Amino acid sequence: MITAGQVRAARALLGLDQRGLAELAGLSLPTIQRMEASDGVIRGNVDSLVKLIGALSAAGIELIGDGAVSVAGGRGVRLAPGRGTTAP
Repeated sequence: MITAGQVRAARALLGLDQRGLAELAGLSLPTIQRMEASDGVIRGNVDSLVKLIGALSAAGIELIGDGAVSVAGGRGVRLAPGRGTTAP
């Protein structure tokens, strides 16, 4: 599972805008926009989710699930438990 916040954070780490991520994943810009506008876990077409996760992985992004440990170790960023975002 991947959340909208993870997609936005991954895109920021890669220095991509939504259009760049859409091209990288072979998806349409509206698809990426809908995914990022989701509340929490992204629900949608399985093929689109597989393309997105595969593209992020190939670009060097490691998605870490709730309570999971980073396999490769090293530095990273994770939202503290019980914290949410309050975007302006």
